[in-house]
Amino acid sequence: MEAMDVNGRKYEIIRLLGKGKGGYSYLAQREGESVVLKQIHHEPCSYYQFGDKIQAEIADYKRLSGIGIRMPRMLDVDVENERIIKEYIEGETIYELVQKDMMKDEYLAQVREMCSLLYPAGTNIDYFPTNFVVHDSLLYYIDFECNDYMEEWNFENWGIKYWSKTPEFMQYLAEQH
Repeated sequence: MEAMDVNGRKYEIIRLLGKGKGGYSYLAQREGESVVLKQIHHEPCSYYQFGDKIQAEIADYKRLSGIGIRMPRMLDVDVENERIIKEYIEGETIYELVQKDMMKDEYLAQVREMCSLLYPAGTNIDYFPTNFVVHDSLLYYIDFECNDYMEEWNFENWGIKYWSKTPEFMQYLAEQH
């Protein structure tokens, strides 16, 4: 097994959880505790402009924490190596639930509750369904990315297109295989 250091502490990498615009997220363990280790990457992204990714993650986490969004705790940050340790929230993503026809109205209600906190705070999150995990019937936003509110990128105008088997969801699914 591969291991990665975060501030001098070794984490055993168990498996890749996913790759996003800004980094790779791995299920990792240290002393029997499962966590997510996110390694920032600098691969090009045609539709998104980044500044200092690690500082943006820290700032976004603080912003969303202040708004009260249900999400994993940030446990450690290694600025030099651009690595973040965050709480591992076990469960299936909304993306997986949509694929399996196991999506529930209560999850839509919970993301709309998040929106009721986010919009008055002038904030959008990345509503793509891979960024949400259901654990014990509660929806968690497992990414930290957020941006200033823009109506075209809110849940009703963009995110909802991927929370059921819409043409947009099915096209994305087909592109993954």
